Amino acid sequence: MTNLVLDDRTAVVTGASSGIGAATALALAAGGAKVALFARRGDRLAELADKITADGGRALAVEVDVTSAESVAAGGAAVREAFGRVDLVVNNAGVMLAAPIADVRSDDWARMVDLNVTGALRVIGEFTSDLVAVAAGGGTADLVDISSVGAHAVFADYAVYCATKAAVTHLSANLRVELGPKDVRVTNVEPGFVESELLTHLDRGAAEEVESWIGVAGRLAAEEVADVVAYAVSRARHVNLRQIVVMPTRQV
Repeated sequence: MTNLVLDDRTAVVTGASSGIGAATALALAAGGAKVALFARRGDRLAELADKITADGGRALAVEVDVTSAESVAAGGAAVREAFGRVDLVVNNAGVMLAAPIADVRSDDWARMVDLNVTGALRVIGEFTSDLVAVAAGGGTADLVDISSVGAHAVFADYAVYCATKAAVTHLSANLRVELGPKDVRVTNVEPGFVESELLTHLDRGAAEEVESWIGVAGRLAAEEVADVVAYAVSRARHVNLRQIVVMPTRQV
């Protein structure tokens, strides 16, 4: 890591119980940030917080369900009480489900929209005032949205998932127009195939299909995506790495 200095930053990472979220929390804490870990699985958050603390960092485990406005608000209050105003938000919570349109899996569609899009909006709504206030005071403020190459690529049977990620990517672009003039950086990260728990959400047939794609293209470690996130938010406050696509070299 080059010039990764995040001392005195206060970060919130959603989906922090595994995968990219957990790896990002570890990377930010290693750089000196105080990190609030948001996810539904409190036992995993507690283990991660203990690891960060044992390594000399500062972490707060907060059970938060981003599909609930009340839960997000309670999480925000807990972070501010423990660490003060938030200046770095990583929107990572999400779910990928194979949902062929012809099957009309409306419950799966709703789950992906509510978690991947509306959940991200709930978190953004909770912390935007913090980010704006920090930037107005001369501090560095970052909103990082974890999208996917699915925002642009075409994958059969994943139309709704890809549509949710396209929404996140376009949301990030529009938020730059609103927040950039207020010195709040907005970074959209679009990973390709990454080692994560997303495959565990799929039925056996769909999981095997994705594994076959990975067998050809390879996949990134979650830590490699986290490294990209940590690098982006550790730049000088006038430098915004706005759009980052990170994929295995063989993925096309």
